[in-house]
Amino acid sequence: MYTRLHTHTMHPQIWAIGQPANKIKRPRSVGAPWIIKGAPHRITTRIVTLPFQAEKMKDADVSKQIQQMIRFIRQEAEEKANEISVAAEEEFNIEKLQLLEAEKRKIRQEYERKAKQIDVRRKIEYSMQLNASRIKVLQAQDEVVSSMKDAAKKGLLRISSDKKVYKKLIKEIIIQGLLRMRESSLLLRCRETDRKLVESLLDEAKKEYSEKANVESPKVTIDDRVYLPPHPKNSVVDSHEPFCSGGVVLASEDGKIVLESTLDARLDVIFRQKLPEIRKRLLD
Repeated sequence: MYTRLHTHTMHPQIWAIGQPANKIKRPRSVGAPWIIKGAPHRITTRIVTLPFQAEKMKDADVSKQIQQMIRFIRQEAEEKANEISVAAEEEFNIEKLQLLEAEKRKIRQEYERKAKQIDVRRKIEYSMQLNASRIKVLQAQDEVVSSMKDAAKKGLLRISSDKKVYKKLIKEIIIQGLLRMRESSLLLRCRETDRKLVESLLDEAKKEYSEKANVESPKVTIDDRVYLPPHPKNSVVDSHEPFCSGGVVLASEDGKIVLESTLDARLDVIFRQKLPEIRKRLLD
């Protein structure tokens, strides 16, 4: 084992074999041999003396090694910096993609929400328009039905003006009423203008009833206190005043059973029965 001793820069470096440095005696002059203490005799052949030129060469090697280390450290630092930069760039790109995807997701969700709102609003508007159209159709149907009913009422007014037709109609109405009531005593009401016509037809109508029903002729009293409303003024059917186009009303003696056989009541009954058929034809 060699023990290395560093001396002053003006002196050489010493290597001793197998001895520690505290046993090496420094020479008194430059170039003199170095002595190892404790040796049985002076051993100078084991001491290697390096001149000052070798010292300078070693300093150059050390400087070169230091420069190499500096370059190595710098290169390592640059590589590390590059790695950090690349890692930071990758992390930045990942974070940027995540933020971008999050914003895209928010935009898609907002778009879907607004699309649903628009779809719901469109459906509501369509439903409202459809309902409005249906209401208009129903209103148009009602107007047509009302106009048809008004036309029928005007036709009824013309019937009473034809005395021959109206006389036959009143007789049939009285017979039908007696058949439906089947009462032994009845009260009959009519328009005041029709009183004489009813009186002229009443006996004949009772006779036909008794023959058809095979019963005795009933007692029919014409009400001379209460009359049906008169013919509408100026033949205006949409007047707010009550009117009657013709016909009679039969009631039991106690007044519990009443049968309206006026032309207007019959028209209302027929219209209610035929209204679905009328609406269907209007739709077709």
